[in-house]
Formats: sequence, structure tokens, C-alpha cells
Amino acid sequence: MGLAAPHRAVVAALDLLDLDAAAFLASRVGRHPDVYGFKVGFSLALPHGLPRTVEALRRHTDKPIVYDHQKAGTDIPDTGALFARTLSQAGVEEAILFPQAGPETLRAWAAALSDHGIRVVVGGVMTHRAYLRSEGGWISDEAAVETYRTAHALGVRRFVVPLTKPALVRELWSASGMGDDCVLYSPGYGAQKGDAAAFAWVPSHLVIVGRSLLAAPDPCAYVDSVMKELGGAE
Repeated sequence: MGLAAPHRAVVAALDLLDLDAAAFLASRVGRHPDVYGFKVGFSLALPHGLPRTVEALRRHTDKPIVYDHQKAGTDIPDTGALFARTLSQAGVEEAILFPQAGPETLRAWAAALSDHGIRVVVGGVMTHRAYLRSEGGWISDEAAVETYRTAHALGVRRFVVPLTKPALVRELWSASGMGDDCVLYSPGYGAQKGDAAAFAWVPSHLVIVGRSLLAAPDPCAYVDSVMKELGGAE
């Protein structure tokens, strides 16, 4: 499934341990027109296995499964091929990388995923405080910019950016060379109080929604409310 810009939608983050609960949510919103896909991480993949997890979701939706290893791309370049084969055999369509191991790992892992037909999504900044050095964290601001710039130069057009840091995202967009053909994936909605309306300038924007969607009594109505906020500032 591709994206036609301009486009806004929700990615449901299935950050929970119960596979049946994840499948139930997929059954509720898996055909909602404003749900782009489902993000799966270690909490399902480790206890249940990634192939079984994807199979359970596939009973209810044909939308993209985005695998977020939390965080992938922190190993040597050579292991990228193994990572890509693992995801391909499980039926994953997209994978998020946070290539903190450097540019050679980014190049190798992105190439391996692409070779297996898996769309590459690259992140360099997280939603919480004290991540970048300027925020009191350990990751240099320059390294974060270079992550996005290098990924864009390699042909990556899908990027994870924090919904909680809209001013920084504008800077990263400009400094990395991103343009209207790029898609931003933004965690930080709901519990982390990210401001989706502040991203109205982004041509294609996927808001990653986890805890608040999982807790919603009516998930479809909640997706509708998120989409109303996404379009409210346009």
C-alpha cells in the first residue's frame, strides 16, 4: 500500500503483550479508511514470534505491518541481511531503523531491507526529553541531523520524527533535504501530549497512536477524533 500525497492517517501501535488483544483491535479498526497500518514491536514479537503475530493480524487486515525493533540498526552492517530475511519471511512490509551504529550500518541495513521488498523508515530523534545533547541527553544534535540527511541521500523517503518536538522537526526537515515526496511517521500522540495540529504543514503525515487508542472504548470513534485534529489546522 503506497501513499498519495497529501495524505494523513493513523498507524496503530500495538505495544502490548496480549496477541489476542492486538488481533481484536485489528478486527475493530483494520478496515477503517484512515488507519494506514499497524506497528508491531518486541512486546508481541518476542513472546509470540513475529510470523505468528503477523498471521494473527492478517486475519483482520491487509494493511501494512510496520516492524519497530526498538531500536533496529544498532548492530554491525553485516547483520542487516539477516534482519531483512527474518522480517521478509514473517510477512512484514515496513521496518523502522534508528541507525545509531553509524552510516555504514544504515547503508547496509537499508539496502538489505529494500532488496527484500521491505519499505525503510528511518528515525534519528525520539519523543522523550533528554535524548539529544541539547536537551541534556547523550546523542549529539549533529548526529541526528546527519542520520536523516544520509538516509535521504540514500533514497529513503519515510522518516520517524517526534510529535512532541514540532520546532525541531521543521529544522530536521530543512537540514536533511526532505521534500514533498517524504512521509513523516510521528509517535507521541495521546499520553505524551504531542500536538498533531502543529504538523499541518507536512504533506504526508502518519500519526502513530498507541496507548490512547488501545484504551479507547470505541477505537473507530477515537481514530475519527485523531483525524479531526489532524485536519483541524489546515
